[in-house]
Amino acid sequence: MIARTLFTEEHESFRASFRKFLDREVVPHHERWEEQGYVDREVWLAAGANGFLCPSMPEEYGGAGADRLFSMVMMEEVANVHASGLGFGLHSEIVAPYIQRYGTPAQKERYLPRMARGEIIGAIAMTEPGTGSDLQSIKTSAVRDASGQYVVNGAKTFITNGWHADVVITVVKTDPARGAKGTSLLLVERGMEGFEKGRRLKKLGLKAQDTSELFFQDVKVPADHLLGAEGQGFAYLMQELPWERMQIAIDAVACAQQAIDETLAYVRERKAFGATVASFQNTRFKLAEMQTQVQIARVFVDQCMVELQKGTLDAATAAMAKFATTDMQGKVLDECLQLHGGYGFMLEYPIARAYADARVSRIYGGTNEIMKEVVARSMGLGK
Repeated sequence: MIARTLFTEEHESFRASFRKFLDREVVPHHERWEEQGYVDREVWLAAGANGFLCPSMPEEYGGAGADRLFSMVMMEEVANVHASGLGFGLHSEIVAPYIQRYGTPAQKERYLPRMARGEIIGAIAMTEPGTGSDLQSIKTSAVRDASGQYVVNGAKTFITNGWHADVVITVVKTDPARGAKGTSLLLVERGMEGFEKGRRLKKLGLKAQDTSELFFQDVKVPADHLLGAEGQGFAYLMQELPWERMQIAIDAVACAQQAIDETLAYVRERKAFGATVASFQNTRFKLAEMQTQVQIARVFVDQCMVELQKGTLDAATAAMAKFATTDMQGKVLDECLQLHGGYGFMLEYPIARAYADARVSRIYGGTNEIMKEVVARSMGLGK
């Protein structure tokens, strides 16, 4: 195996500490969370108290000022214990960075320290019924009234952390006639009149992760809740999406490796026709193929993270990482489940839950078909 050179001793010490946190605060409860459809809010407070929320945020706002490799470590460890219900990554590495990068000093002071402590939970609302990956076609509107407030109307769906969320970065159209250039971001808070949360959506996988519909009916949002400049929302989204897609790629590789490790343990113990399943040539070849695919993906993702740290990761390369790793993840999980035989179809086995959880990775963050379009256009193909 090619040795990984990304992480320092400090990263590995942090990994060990976070793994202990997961073993203590998350793993014993995750099955119950899957049954209830959301994680307990207390785990957010525990994570905040232990410094596991918003680690890359500056210290002045309650973070650790750490590089994003610390967040990568957390994503890998979450995958290693199948803690798919946690929405920490989106909260810490998508919502908080938007506010940190584009927010006013007052907005940063209002939200970031409490996000780092786990006292408030963040979400981002892009997707709408009927739009999917086409962010330019969103319909949720925000029109200024006579007092200068924004009046928001519309609906969002498939919103991670949506049910728990206290602050939602909401993608709206402030000037529909200008298309993408008429898109803005508003900070909508729990409790604003007319802002309602719909049902927690029942999903194929990620059953412990709260995923909700959000509804906006004449929601009055103060002008000082505009995030960044009016009309720049789409540009902000495009700037931040490469890191979001890298997070999906990191998770895909880690989940695939964990599936292989669990399958190795299973086939070494499981017997068929008087021999272990591991002794069959088909098993050995399948696992060799899968480990090769994961190794190739990991080297690519690690190098992408080097580029991200330097600020040189482009959107097309992030799109490559997202679709290549999630396609690989789907194939690996399918083969690993097959090697478990009938037991692989039983939800009591981690491989079954991992298989269901993995399916969405080819859809969210922009479908893999959209990722291929991004890459193709970077090659001078298409529109």
